[in-house]
Amino acid sequence: MTTQSGSKTAVIAAIAGNLTIALIKFIAAAITGSSAMISEGIHSVVDTGNGGLVLLGMKRAGQPADETHPFGHGKSLYFWTHIVAISIFGIGGGMSVYEGISHMTSIDPAAHLGDPTAAYIVLGISLLVEGGSFAVAVKQFRLARGGMGPWQFIRVTKDPSLYTVVLEDSAAMLGLVFAFLGIFFGHLLNNPYLDGAASVAIGILLMSVAMILASRTMGLLLGEGVSPEELLDIRRRVESDPAVERAGDILTMYMGPHDLLVNMGVCFVKGTTAEQMHEAIHRIETGLRSAYPQTNRVYIEVESLSDMAKDASPPDP
Repeated sequence: MTTQSGSKTAVIAAIAGNLTIALIKFIAAAITGSSAMISEGIHSVVDTGNGGLVLLGMKRAGQPADETHPFGHGKSLYFWTHIVAISIFGIGGGMSVYEGISHMTSIDPAAHLGDPTAAYIVLGISLLVEGGSFAVAVKQFRLARGGMGPWQFIRVTKDPSLYTVVLEDSAAMLGLVFAFLGIFFGHLLNNPYLDGAASVAIGILLMSVAMILASRTMGLLLGEGVSPEELLDIRRRVESDPAVERAGDILTMYMGPHDLLVNMGVCFVKGTTAEQMHEAIHRIETGLRSAYPQTNRVYIEVESLSDMAKDASPPDP
């Protein structure tokens, strides 16, 4: 199974789980009046919509290049994932915090706490459904990251679809724990404020996840390239060609999760013929595509040593 198909599987599983849970949570909230359950219901609705946005981004990213988008539509996934981050922060996190504060400021001290049984049942069902979705996402996430650590993979991968689902599902699982603790200790201590506090905690959790997603997708939208280590490796590969004297500036940018653009200036050894240059360029392109399969476009500009010296010299004061 490819990484892209694995990502799609995880996203679809998350949508199905969240849609089912959202309805159950709102029913439990109506029965118990729990602020934390309302926040959890909002959370599941937002996650359902976000899954749809990620699928939309994946579909748009797969569209071929055209006259108005000559480099393709790969960055559509980055755009819609950024919208997901905004949605989690504003709708999921913001509404949960608002709901919790509103609940705490409107509590009647003489009010009697209702029976939490329905809430516990729904939390148990939600944990099972969310756990299934989370297991699918984690399985695909592990396959994609290989031997890398989770946070290292999130920092370096250019495909946000899979870790978005993992982060959302992780927040969902932790949110259920917050909701349970708020309801349980609220009834145990006869303190209705704890239910509202759990709602606020869920909101802060969602905002934290949103900030992580936003920071990653912003870099991708702005034109993130390969890592410094990969850039050095590309330079080493280019300059190891016998026809190359040295490489100039090497510019890279991801146009999509699996679409890397490489642009560079190359100074060839003095006396290299046009035919030899053509053969060397072909070798360089083939070697880069072999080492970095996501490389779809390689642009090589022939430069002279004098041109490179001018480019490297500092500007006049």
